[in-house]
Amino acid sequence: MVALDVSHATRAARLGKPKAEAMRGRVTPQAVSGHFRRIKWGVLAACLGLYYALPLLRWDRGPGQPDQAVLVDLAHVRAYLFGLELWPSDVILVTGLLVLATLVLVLVNALAGRVWCGFLCPQTVWTDLFLLIERRIEGDRRERLRKREGPLTLRRSAEIGVKHALWLLVAVMTGGAFALYFADAPTLLRDLATGAAPAAAYGAVAALTLTTYLLAGHAREQVCTWMCPWPRLQNAIFDPKALSVAYRDARGEPRLPAKRALESRARGEPAGDCVDCAQCVAVCPIGIDIREGPSFACINCGLCVDACDSVMARLSRPHGLIAYAPWEAIEAERAGTPAPRWRALRPKTLALAAGILVIAGAMITTLALRTDLAITSVHDRNPAAVLLSDGRVRNGYAVTVANRSLQERTLVLSIEGLADAEVSVVGADPHGRIVLEAGARRPLRVLVNSGAQENRDVAIVAADVVTGATRRTADVFVLPAR
Repeated sequence: MVALDVSHATRAARLGKPKAEAMRGRVTPQAVSGHFRRIKWGVLAACLGLYYALPLLRWDRGPGQPDQAVLVDLAHVRAYLFGLELWPSDVILVTGLLVLATLVLVLVNALAGRVWCGFLCPQTVWTDLFLLIERRIEGDRRERLRKREGPLTLRRSAEIGVKHALWLLVAVMTGGAFALYFADAPTLLRDLATGAAPAAAYGAVAALTLTTYLLAGHAREQVCTWMCPWPRLQNAIFDPKALSVAYRDARGEPRLPAKRALESRARGEPAGDCVDCAQCVAVCPIGIDIREGPSFACINCGLCVDACDSVMARLSRPHGLIAYAPWEAIEAERAGTPAPRWRALRPKTLALAAGILVIAGAMITTLALRTDLAITSVHDRNPAAVLLSDGRVRNGYAVTVANRSLQERTLVLSIEGLADAEVSVVGADPHGRIVLEAGARRPLRVLVNSGAQENRDVAIVAADVVTGATRRTADVFVLPAR
């Protein structure tokens, strides 16, 4: 049984942090350099670059079509992703994408715990950016703590003002970039700057600006610990075989200062590699002590690994006192038994990978079989059928045709299942043709007269007069109630 716990303020006080910081529960992480910190900087640059640049990328879809590579077109109820165009009828693909993302997240958790939270989560990325700005202006951890408890001088006021101004600038850029995904980016940028943008655009920018400023600048680790549901799920899906940041207490205990540890080893007495420097706590963006065992708040960012390895290097001790390791290996070291090797391929991960492949394959197949011509119909309900003076019966249908291609199409409608059917289309030209512009959809009124003597299953067919491509929708032809 593994207990996952966290108590920031208590640990802060026990580790000798300033009383005010411990009482407020504020976490002021120290800068650190190392392998995982470099990875995090690379991921941060890639994620922010992708987020801000995507709306500005162009993609030629032909005349009359939006040329923005990634666009959610609310006005025309469709979305564009490079060469892919999604319509409301493609909601199954969106659902599949959400299920796929969930399975990928669970698979990542089975492999390396909350590594998503530590490297790729937007809260982590923007918090790292805000912390970088704070350090550049106010200094590293000790200097920030000293200034925080010191008097409010003119210089200190200027630093605080510049910091918050830059935070707000980043937050505005974040909100503005989000709004660009829903309209033509160059046009919306110009309209936002000149005051000509719609109120909804300013509202979206304001909302994202406020949430980014508050969550990344002020809430920070509180979001990861208390607001996000993912830590709570850790209690249910914690996997002792998954890689997670762990303190190898069998090697690190008993903790002694470096000089006393050397003296103790010289006398042949036990001395752990941990010198109780608390660097692992000082650099932690969540403010936890990884030496106390697994914590549901740990985001597996690896910064404590970098900090501990740097201390071990200075003491000429082996790296890896704090490392990514499966919890079962930590328990094996405690028991003095050989530590099992971490295995990525095991029944749980293979089953999750298989599920991901099945869903991804189904989505790809659905996309491959999707046509660029669609038709739907809804039968009239009241009245469902009308008896004409010549003895025939008329049924009415509300039909919608959609042209999902990038070229104009000319369609004709017909009906299958009624040999003597007479079809008239309200909205067609005198020759019964419907001209659909590229990407257009049109509602039509279809009337069908027939001398059928019984209810029939029918299909309304839309045919392209140029290519011969057809699409059909099943419906019924009914007789009046007797």
